[in-house]
Amino acid sequence: MIDQQVSLRGGAACLPVRPRTGRYLVLAAVFICAACGLVYELELVALASYLIGDSVTQASVVLSVMVFAMGVGSLLAKRLRSRAAVGFGLIEGALALVGGSSALVLYASFAWIGESRYALVGFSLTIGILIGAEIPLLMTLIQRVDRQDAGGAVADLFAADYVGALVGGLAFPFLLLPMLGQLTGALFTGAVNAAAGGALVLWVFRRDLSPRSRWLLIVFNVAVIAVLAVATALVDDFERAARRAVYGDGVRVAVQTEVQEVVLTGSGRSSLDLYLDGRLRVSARDEYRYHEALVHPAMNGPHARVLILGGGDGLAAREVLRYPDVRDVTVVELDRGVTRLARTDPALSELNGHAFRDPRLTAVTADAFNWLRAAHGSYDVVISDLPDPGISTSTKLYSAEFYGLVAEALAPGGRVVVHGGPSVSRPRTFWTVEASMRAAGLRTCPYRTGGRPADSAAGPDRATHRAQRAHGWGFVLAGPGKEPELGLARKAPELRSMTEPELADSGRRTERDRLPGLEPSTLVHPRYWEDR
Repeated sequence: MIDQQVSLRGGAACLPVRPRTGRYLVLAAVFICAACGLVYELELVALASYLIGDSVTQASVVLSVMVFAMGVGSLLAKRLRSRAAVGFGLIEGALALVGGSSALVLYASFAWIGESRYALVGFSLTIGILIGAEIPLLMTLIQRVDRQDAGGAVADLFAADYVGALVGGLAFPFLLLPMLGQLTGALFTGAVNAAAGGALVLWVFRRDLSPRSRWLLIVFNVAVIAVLAVATALVDDFERAARRAVYGDGVRVAVQTEVQEVVLTGSGRSSLDLYLDGRLRVSARDEYRYHEALVHPAMNGPHARVLILGGGDGLAAREVLRYPDVRDVTVVELDRGVTRLARTDPALSELNGHAFRDPRLTAVTADAFNWLRAAHGSYDVVISDLPDPGISTSTKLYSAEFYGLVAEALAPGGRVVVHGGPSVSRPRTFWTVEASMRAAGLRTCPYRTGGRPADSAAGPDRATHRAQRAHGWGFVLAGPGKEPELGLARKAPELRSMTEPELADSGRRTERDRLPGLEPSTLVHPRYWEDR
């Protein structure tokens, strides 16, 4: 009884290291465990945004559930304080296994079941409980190795915890993700977590463990690390199988660039599909309907200098370069990996007519918003071929502030055209784009082109793509001053679904069809993208 009381008060005689050394080792374990815990959180947010979409919602779900679960874990850990060493060792092993395998399980549930929301909430809850149980046990352990008042111990623990979280938060996007990827990065983090927690308990606190507890921790931690190692060795085969389940058997290129995952399917030009972060960006079967409708109406007028925002696939540039009097085309694309594929992939470069070989075209790797903020001259035509306006990360590229920058880049009499999403199935999103352009001082004229009947589509957003094919795409043509004229300077023969009378009639119906009470989207009001 006396030995137990001395132990709880911080007697250091039973430890194999000096109290000061033991204290530093505990704080080092806190640092590593905090870094691993934040990596698990960021990995869940990143993967959920990729699989489910709407990064704001997914981040809110993951973080709020985990914070709540951490409180629950702290309460549950009170029962383990009498056996803090073995309890901490088991919790770290469990956290390493759950956190390290979470990315694999989430991706598998999406690929083979088609739903990962429930798995996301389950992992957020479990990981949060295990992380929350760490601090009470570590508080007990640090007082065990060094006679220190509770206030000083709490200050040291939280300092190490916050610094570890900083390192983990920076390591995830700058080291783990680009070097290892999401799946391997999570598995590696789990192995580090298990090794750090097991080493602390089995070395510093080994005299507090019974022989049975010591062997239990050794076997458990070795098993966890072995499972993570085997999963790491098989992760490439798993990714290939999961991609086949999601995209079909035609996956030809799958690369993780600095910005996103890029997947090309199909063996040739006529069957090519391009996916960016799981969303179908280009389908060779009907992309001409979209790109011709996007480009040609805006080219009805002066078009010597053309600016394409986005469009790294080169397909919008293909349509622009059909005009022999175009002198200069600038493509501003955030992801250099997409433009590299557009230049080098045989099927994609054939589909875009080898646009990047044209001496009139200049490709720039930059964020469109930031690039426009720096003065780069004036353009007769600005074509916005950017990610879907419903994606949270692209909100700033459809804001009134962004269109104000576009207006400044327009030459007198210039035009800008924007893809505003499907006007039929998502009217609120489409008309918010139009309202944002008007708020920037542009005169707008919306129009849309019909799509062909929906057919099968692979990839995570197959339902969205089928809806777009069924209802077509919505666009907004705008310019400063008087209302821009709509029409085709040179109508391609394939563009059968869009005629000049239809476009003019669409412009006349603008005021009648506009949704009432709609406000422009700004950098601080992303909620206006929600369709109701």
